[in-house]
Amino acid sequence: MNKNQYYQEIYNRFGCVTRARNCFLYTKKGIRLTDLYQENGRAILGWDGKSAFTFIKNTINRGQTGSFICQDKSRAEKAVSELFKSDRKVMYFYDQKDALLAGTFFSAESTSFYKPWLKESPDFSQVDSIIFAPPLPWTDSIFILAVKSDCINQLSSEKKLFAEQFINKSVKLPFAMECGITRALYNLIAELPLREEKNWFLYDTVLTKYWTRKGPYLYPKIEQKDYDAFILHCLDCELTISPDYNTPSIVPFGADRGVFTKLKNNPFEPKI
Repeated sequence: MNKNQYYQEIYNRFGCVTRARNCFLYTKKGIRLTDLYQENGRAILGWDGKSAFTFIKNTINRGQTGSFICQDKSRAEKAVSELFKSDRKVMYFYDQKDALLAGTFFSAESTSFYKPWLKESPDFSQVDSIIFAPPLPWTDSIFILAVKSDCINQLSSEKKLFAEQFINKSVKLPFAMECGITRALYNLIAELPLREEKNWFLYDTVLTKYWTRKGPYLYPKIEQKDYDAFILHCLDCELTISPDYNTPSIVPFGADRGVFTKLKNNPFEPKI
Protein backbone atom coordinates (compact mmCIF):
# COMPACT_ATOMS: atom_id res chain seq x y z
CA MET A 1 0.00 0.00 0.00
CA ASN A 2 1.48 3.36 -0.91
CA LYS A 3 1.58 6.20 1.59
CA ASN A 4 -1.13 8.27 -0.11
CA GLN A 5 -3.55 5.32 -0.07
CA TYR A 6 -2.68 4.71 3.56
CA TYR A 7 -3.38 8.26 4.66
CA GLN A 8 -6.65 8.15 2.73
CA GLU A 9 -7.62 5.04 4.70
CA ILE A 10 -6.91 6.91 7.94
CA TYR A 11 -9.04 9.84 6.74
CA ASN A 12 -11.90 7.58 5.64
CA ARG A 13 -12.08 5.96 9.07
CA PHE A 14 -11.26 8.79 11.45
CA GLY A 15 -11.44 12.08 9.56
CA CYS A 16 -8.67 14.66 9.49
CA VAL A 17 -5.74 14.54 11.86
CA THR A 18 -6.26 17.68 13.94
CA ARG A 19 -3.22 17.33 16.17
CA ALA A 20 -0.08 15.19 16.40
CA ARG A 21 1.95 14.95 19.59
CA ASN A 22 4.62 12.53 20.80
CA CYS A 23 3.61 9.16 19.28
CA PHE A 24 -0.10 9.96 18.94
CA LEU A 25 -2.35 11.28 16.19
CA TYR A 26 -5.60 12.96 17.26
CA THR A 27 -8.41 12.89 14.72
CA LYS A 28 -11.54 14.89 14.01
CA LYS A 29 -13.77 12.00 15.09
CA GLY A 30 -12.21 12.09 18.55
CA ILE A 31 -10.08 8.96 18.11
CA ARG A 32 -6.48 8.93 19.28
CA LEU A 33 -4.28 6.76 17.08
CA THR A 34 -1.01 5.30 18.33
CA ASP A 35 1.59 5.86 15.63
CA LEU A 36 4.04 3.04 14.89
CA TYR A 37 4.97 4.45 11.47
CA GLN A 38 6.29 7.81 12.71
CA GLU A 39 6.86 9.15 9.21
CA ASN A 40 9.37 6.38 8.51
CA GLY A 41 11.35 7.32 11.60
CA ARG A 42 11.42 11.07 11.04
CA ALA A 43 9.00 11.51 13.95
CA ILE A 44 10.88 9.09 16.21
CA LEU A 45 11.51 11.93 18.70
CA GLY A 46 7.83 12.85 18.63
CA TRP A 47 5.47 14.55 16.23
CA ASP A 48 5.69 17.86 18.10
CA GLY A 49 9.33 18.20 17.02
CA LYS A 50 10.30 19.37 20.49
CA SER A 51 12.42 22.54 20.30
CA ALA A 52 13.23 22.06 16.59
CA PHE A 53 10.02 23.68 15.41
CA THR A 54 10.67 26.63 17.71
CA PHE A 55 13.99 27.15 15.93
CA ILE A 56 12.20 27.04 12.55
CA LYS A 57 9.58 29.55 13.75
CA ASN A 58 12.16 31.93 15.19
CA THR A 59 14.20 31.85 11.98
CA ILE A 60 11.12 32.68 9.91
CA ASN A 61 10.18 35.47 12.32
CA ARG A 62 13.61 37.01 11.76
CA GLY A 63 12.88 37.11 8.03
CA GLN A 64 15.73 34.76 7.13
CA THR A 65 13.70 33.20 4.34
CA GLY A 66 15.50 34.47 1.27
CA SER A 67 18.00 32.78 -1.00
CA PHE A 68 20.82 34.83 0.50
CA ILE A 69 23.39 33.10 2.72
CA CYS A 70 22.33 33.26 6.37
CA GLN A 71 24.87 30.91 7.91
CA ASP A 72 27.37 28.41 6.60
CA LYS A 73 26.90 24.69 7.18
CA SER A 74 29.24 24.64 10.13
CA ARG A 75 26.46 24.29 12.73
CA ALA A 76 24.81 21.35 10.99
CA GLU A 77 28.20 19.75 10.35
CA LYS A 78 29.19 20.25 13.97
CA ALA A 79 26.00 18.44 15.08
CA VAL A 80 26.54 15.58 12.63
CA SER A 81 30.20 15.29 13.63
CA GLU A 82 29.17 15.06 17.28
CA LEU A 83 26.51 12.46 16.48
CA PHE A 84 28.98 10.20 14.68
CA LYS A 85 32.07 11.12 16.74
CA SER A 86 34.10 12.00 13.65
CA ASP A 87 34.71 15.09 11.53
CA ARG A 88 32.04 15.24 8.80
CA LYS A 89 30.91 17.21 5.78
CA VAL A 90 27.17 17.31 5.14
CA MET A 91 25.17 17.20 1.92
CA TYR A 92 21.39 17.16 1.53
CA PHE A 93 19.48 15.27 -1.16
CA TYR A 94 15.84 14.99 -2.13
CA ASP A 95 16.35 11.44 -3.40
CA GLN A 96 17.82 8.61 -1.32
CA LYS A 97 19.32 7.05 -4.44
CA ASP A 98 21.26 10.24 -5.18
CA ALA A 99 22.55 10.26 -1.60
CA LEU A 100 23.61 6.63 -1.93
CA LEU A 101 25.38 7.23 -5.26
CA ALA A 102 27.27 10.14 -3.77
CA GLY A 103 28.12 8.17 -0.64
CA THR A 104 29.51 5.23 -2.56
CA PHE A 105 31.50 7.57 -4.79
CA PHE A 106 33.32 8.97 -1.77
CA SER A 107 33.74 5.50 -0.28
CA ALA A 108 32.56 2.41 -2.15
CA GLU A 109 33.82 0.13 0.63
CA SER A 110 32.41 2.03 3.62
CA THR A 111 28.90 3.41 3.09
CA SER A 112 26.04 2.64 5.45
CA PHE A 113 22.54 3.73 6.47
CA TYR A 114 21.99 4.94 10.02
CA LYS A 115 19.03 4.22 12.29
CA PRO A 116 19.32 5.29 15.93
CA TRP A 117 19.19 2.63 18.64
CA LEU A 118 19.82 -0.26 16.26
CA LYS A 119 22.27 -2.52 18.13
CA GLU A 120 23.41 -4.44 15.06
CA SER A 121 24.82 -1.22 13.58
CA PRO A 122 28.55 -0.79 12.90
CA ASP A 123 30.74 1.69 14.73
CA PHE A 124 29.64 4.73 12.74
CA SER A 125 32.70 6.73 13.74
CA GLN A 126 34.59 4.36 11.42
CA VAL A 127 32.11 4.50 8.51
CA ASP A 128 33.17 6.90 5.75
CA SER A 129 29.77 7.74 4.24
CA ILE A 130 26.55 7.68 6.28
CA ILE A 131 23.05 8.22 4.89
CA PHE A 132 20.16 8.95 7.22
CA ALA A 133 16.83 10.72 7.55
CA PRO A 134 16.60 13.80 9.77
CA PRO A 135 14.82 13.04 13.07
CA LEU A 136 12.27 15.77 12.34
CA PRO A 137 8.73 15.57 10.93
CA TRP A 138 8.15 17.73 7.83
CA THR A 139 11.30 16.42 6.16
CA ASP A 140 9.79 13.46 4.30
CA SER A 141 11.82 14.15 1.13
CA ILE A 142 15.15 15.09 2.71
CA PHE A 143 18.12 12.74 3.14
CA ILE A 144 21.42 13.62 4.76
CA LEU A 145 24.78 12.34 3.57
CA ALA A 146 27.54 12.69 6.17
CA VAL A 147 30.98 12.07 4.65
CA LYS A 148 34.24 12.00 6.60
CA SER A 149 36.12 15.19 5.83
CA ASP A 150 39.27 13.19 5.06
CA CYS A 151 37.47 11.28 2.30
CA ILE A 152 36.80 14.57 0.53
CA ASN A 153 40.09 16.30 1.31
CA GLN A 154 42.17 13.36 0.09
CA LEU A 155 40.51 12.99 -3.31
CA SER A 156 42.82 13.10 -6.29
CA SER A 157 42.49 16.04 -8.69
CA GLU A 158 40.69 13.83 -11.19
CA LYS A 159 38.25 12.53 -8.63
CA LYS A 160 37.55 16.04 -7.37
CA LEU A 161 36.17 16.88 -10.82
CA PHE A 162 33.75 13.95 -10.57
CA ALA A 163 32.93 14.88 -6.98
CA GLU A 164 31.65 18.22 -8.21
CA GLN A 165 28.89 16.40 -10.07
CA PHE A 166 27.63 14.78 -6.87
CA ILE A 167 28.04 17.95 -4.85
CA ASN A 168 26.04 19.87 -7.46
CA LYS A 169 23.23 17.31 -7.16
CA SER A 170 22.97 18.09 -3.47
CA VAL A 171 20.42 20.73 -2.52
CA LYS A 172 20.53 23.95 -0.54
CA LEU A 173 17.80 23.77 2.07
CA PRO A 174 15.85 26.80 3.24
CA PHE A 175 17.76 28.21 6.19
CA ALA A 176 14.83 27.77 8.57
CA MET A 177 14.64 24.07 7.70
CA GLU A 178 18.38 23.62 8.17
CA CYS A 179 18.12 25.30 11.60
CA GLY A 180 15.31 22.92 12.55
CA ILE A 181 17.25 19.87 11.40
CA THR A 182 20.34 21.00 13.31
CA ARG A 183 18.32 21.41 16.51
CA ALA A 184 16.68 18.00 15.91
CA LEU A 185 20.12 16.40 15.63
CA TYR A 186 21.14 17.82 18.99
CA ASN A 187 17.83 16.59 20.42
CA LEU A 188 18.65 13.12 19.10
CA ILE A 189 22.13 13.22 20.63
CA ALA A 190 20.58 14.11 24.00
CA GLU A 191 17.94 11.38 23.68
CA LEU A 192 20.22 8.53 22.59
CA PRO A 193 21.34 7.51 26.11
CA LEU A 194 17.83 7.91 27.54
CA ARG A 195 16.14 5.20 25.47
CA GLU A 196 17.18 1.60 25.83
CA GLU A 197 15.99 -1.99 25.65
CA LYS A 198 13.79 -1.72 28.74
CA ASN A 199 11.71 0.94 26.98
CA TRP A 200 10.84 -1.38 24.11
CA PHE A 201 10.60 -4.96 25.33
CA LEU A 202 7.66 -4.25 27.67
CA TYR A 203 5.39 -4.36 24.59
CA ASP A 204 6.81 -7.68 23.34
CA THR A 205 3.96 -9.84 24.69
CA VAL A 206 1.70 -8.33 22.02
CA LEU A 207 4.03 -7.15 19.29
CA THR A 208 6.32 -10.14 18.80
CA LYS A 209 3.37 -12.19 17.59
CA TYR A 210 3.36 -10.03 14.46
CA TRP A 211 6.85 -8.53 14.29
CA THR A 212 10.49 -9.36 14.91
CA ARG A 213 11.85 -6.53 17.03
CA LYS A 214 15.37 -5.17 16.69
CA GLY A 215 15.78 -2.33 19.16
CA PRO A 216 12.74 -0.10 18.55
CA TYR A 217 12.26 -1.33 14.97
CA LEU A 218 9.57 -3.86 14.06
CA TYR A 219 10.00 -6.13 11.03
CA PRO A 220 6.81 -7.97 10.01
CA LYS A 221 6.36 -11.71 10.50
CA ILE A 222 3.13 -11.45 8.53
CA GLU A 223 3.49 -12.76 4.98
CA GLN A 224 3.74 -9.99 2.43
CA LYS A 225 0.55 -11.08 0.67
CA ASP A 226 -1.39 -10.51 3.90
CA TYR A 227 0.26 -7.26 4.88
CA ASP A 228 -2.31 -4.84 3.43
CA ALA A 229 -5.06 -6.64 5.32
CA PHE A 230 -2.94 -6.42 8.47
CA ILE A 231 -2.50 -2.66 7.97
CA LEU A 232 -6.28 -2.22 7.89
CA HIS A 233 -6.75 -4.52 10.88
CA CYS A 234 -4.30 -2.40 12.87
CA LEU A 235 -6.19 0.75 11.87
CA ASP A 236 -9.35 -0.85 13.24
CA CYS A 237 -7.36 -1.35 16.46
CA GLU A 238 -6.44 2.36 16.41
CA LEU A 239 -2.81 1.70 15.47
CA THR A 240 -0.98 3.15 12.49
CA ILE A 241 1.87 0.98 11.21
CA SER A 242 4.28 1.25 8.29
CA PRO A 243 2.39 1.06 4.99
CA ASP A 244 5.44 -0.47 3.31
CA TYR A 245 6.22 -4.13 4.03
CA ASN A 246 9.95 -3.47 3.69
CA THR A 247 9.99 -0.45 5.99
CA PRO A 248 9.93 -1.30 9.70
CA SER A 249 7.34 0.03 12.10
CA ILE A 250 8.61 1.57 15.33
CA VAL A 251 7.74 0.86 18.97
CA PRO A 252 5.82 3.92 20.28
CA PHE A 253 8.16 5.29 22.95
CA GLY A 254 6.34 6.37 26.09
CA ALA A 255 2.94 4.89 25.20
CA ASP A 256 1.01 2.95 27.82
CA ARG A 257 0.76 -0.78 27.12
CA GLY A 258 -3.01 -0.35 27.03
CA VAL A 259 -2.80 1.12 23.53
CA PHE A 260 -2.40 -2.46 22.25
CA THR A 261 -5.42 -3.87 24.09
CA LYS A 262 -7.64 -3.90 21.00
CA LEU A 263 -5.00 -5.76 18.98
CA LYS A 264 -4.47 -8.21 21.85
CA ASN A 265 -8.20 -8.88 22.22
CA ASN A 266 -8.81 -8.98 18.48
CA PRO A 267 -5.83 -10.83 16.97
CA PHE A 268 -5.16 -10.71 13.26
CA GLU A 269 -5.90 -13.94 11.40
CA PRO A 270 -4.88 -14.04 7.72
CA LYS A 271 -7.54 -15.23 5.31
CA ILE A 272 -6.79 -18.60 3.78
